[in-house]
Amino acid sequence: MEKQIEHFLDEEENQYSLRPQELSEFIGQEKNKEKLRIHIEAAGQRNQALEHILLVGPPGLGKTTLAKIISNEMSSGLKSAVGPSMIKIELATILTNLAEGDVFFIDEIHRMQPQIQETLYPAMEDYKLDLPVGQGPSADIIPVPLSRFTL
Repeated sequence: MEKQIEHFLDEEENQYSLRPQELSEFIGQEKNKEKLRIHIEAAGQRNQALEHILLVGPPGLGKTTLAKIISNEMSSGLKSAVGPSMIKIELATILTNLAEGDVFFIDEIHRMQPQIQETLYPAMEDYKLDLPVGQGPSADIIPVPLSRFTL
């Protein structure tokens, strides 16, 4: 039984090692890959985070793999979350722990709760997180600066 489990784990590791790690290994979408390569190179030359990107398509076409490739090409970290299950504190925790240039991939972002989306807008536009302190009319909003990241 232990050997079967060990074999399964080896297969799982191999599955992930077979995924493309670089843009040149990603098959298809040649025009889009070329545009993405140009954006990645330009961001690297400016020593800045890549602008935000929206990856659209049915399940299984490589959006998650492409996010990993982008982080590899940018030599940055990758943080992932699932949009529909994300809560505000989780989003705040991820955003405040991103390093400069990290890639933040949100799977199924279109199904994210509207109030969570509202938290994401200033983070994407101004690289700040508005945290409410207190409740009601006396509540204050404290802006927390964020590292520049790619969503």
